[in-house]
Amino acid sequence: MTNSPNSISRRTLLSTGALAAAATLLPTESHAETPLTPPSADAALPVRLGIASYTFRNFDSIHLVDWVRQLKTPYLNLKDMHLPMKPLDQVAAKAAEYRAAGFTLTAAGNITFDKDDDDDIRPKFEYLKAAGIPIAVCAPTHQNLPRLEKFVKEYDIKLAIHNHGPEDKNFPSPFDVLAAVKNLDQRIGLCMDLGHSLRAGADVVAAIHAAGPRLYDIHIKDLADSKAKESQVAVGEGVMPVREVFHALMETKYKGNVDLEYEIHADDPFPGVVESFAYMRGVLAGMGYK
Repeated sequence: MTNSPNSISRRTLLSTGALAAAATLLPTESHAETPLTPPSADAALPVRLGIASYTFRNFDSIHLVDWVRQLKTPYLNLKDMHLPMKPLDQVAAKAAEYRAAGFTLTAAGNITFDKDDDDDIRPKFEYLKAAGIPIAVCAPTHQNLPRLEKFVKEYDIKLAIHNHGPEDKNFPSPFDVLAAVKNLDQRIGLCMDLGHSLRAGADVVAAIHAAGPRLYDIHIKDLADSKAKESQVAVGEGVMPVREVFHALMETKYKGNVDLEYEIHADDPFPGVVESFAYMRGVLAGMGYK
């Protein structure tokens, strides 16, 4: 760990006080009942940092809203435990509550499409339509992509296929996604999970360039060992080439979000989330963006 590029840059960030700023994000008292609009932080930055709500999967929406406010980002990729698919007639109202609190709902998911069946697929598109969410981060199969393309055209909702690493029998690598969608509607593209991509042996920087306009979302996590799923750490403590990733996103004029998906310490995720956001903002500051 001490010899990784990110460890070296972490020491630089500490010397400039970038990580010390994280202390201002640590919770001192609950703001869950305070009707404050979260600031549109990072709006002027070339990389938009958001949060995948799966990070807070063991907590309810009140905690989610409280913590994301403290992170000073309005960008939410909602998992269904924070925006349930059923009953459908309550989805729009629940999504409106998030927006009224000042949040931008950038995507929903991960949504599983494991059946090649209209009756399974349509309710999920109706859910996205009711929520007014433009992108479904999803896990389809190779077999049902043609059927999903039909729904994409009907609903005008983008699909961002999430690669899940070596265990994923359909799309382990971002390059597997790109190969599968190249002849499909342009609204079917990629949500690149950077951690899973490393474990699949992919060059994440090359994958960003290869995806180009087909890259609709990014989930960022870091690993101490690029091959070991259980080695996840806070962003900046592992081997993820964060600066190079951000530079590639700027070069390709990426318009989507970089959503932190912090999967460890599920019962106490916030300290690692704070550290990860501080590190990523520190990297951007070191690149000349504040």
